[in-house]
Amino acid sequence: MNLTLRRRLPHAVALIALIALLYPLLWLLVTSVKPADEVVTSVDLWPSHFEWSNFTTALDGVSGVSVTRLLGNSLLIGLGSVVGNVVSCSLAAFAFARLRFRMRRPMFAFTVATLMLPQHVVLIPQYIIFNKLGMTNTYWPLILPKFLAVEAFFVFLIVQFMRNLPRDLEEAARIDGCGPFRSFFHIILPLSRPALITTAIFSFIWSWNDFFTQMIYLFSPEKATITLALRSFVDQSSTSAYGPMFAMSVIAVLPIVLFFLVFQRYLVQGMATSGLKG
Repeated sequence: MNLTLRRRLPHAVALIALIALLYPLLWLLVTSVKPADEVVTSVDLWPSHFEWSNFTTALDGVSGVSVTRLLGNSLLIGLGSVVGNVVSCSLAAFAFARLRFRMRRPMFAFTVATLMLPQHVVLIPQYIIFNKLGMTNTYWPLILPKFLAVEAFFVFLIVQFMRNLPRDLEEAARIDGCGPFRSFFHIILPLSRPALITTAIFSFIWSWNDFFTQMIYLFSPEKATITLALRSFVDQSSTSAYGPMFAMSVIAVLPIVLFFLVFQRYLVQGMATSGLKG
């Protein structure tokens, strides 16, 4: 009996942890169809009746901008961030991990040290630069830096992965006449797929959920993202539309969940094989 209990205890603990993790998502789904007066006054999880008009209001968008346009703006920034981070960070990581050049170690140490810089420290200089270039109220300040390998976390992640790749294939390719770029595109890049997929997943999620930076650079309602639109439902001087806000929150969460589910299989498969095929 004790042995059976000991075997089932980890499963019970895992089940309890799963329920605790999924409860906020369940609460969000239920609250999105609650009447407005029950969102902040009732502690019951289940509503007295379903208010499906919350989704109708959410689909109408805010400030005359449809939810389709809002999702499209967020998708544009998210995909641009994914492409920028994957391309630039993989190239920078390849240089740090596989090439030999002067000041390589100090430059890599400096790159990693930027992780300790708070975002607010560089926000004002960056804003001044983009304002001088006339790029405020456009998507360029949110996408262009991603193509400059400014995300030190992803550079460090890919560097650590590339360092563990064997050099035999790369050396054999060099004997056959492959230069650094051909070795990168034909050998290192395919083997680094797990790290690249991880970079893509987190780049999309972080960009999609970014509120502060988008609020700083985007002014026009037609350029707003789904994250900025959620703020429009909360009014400090009048009644806040909590029901439609939670309904739009559900709509905003769906692309992240779908993006993760699509790439999760490749991520798990790549991690299980350490990126190497026999």
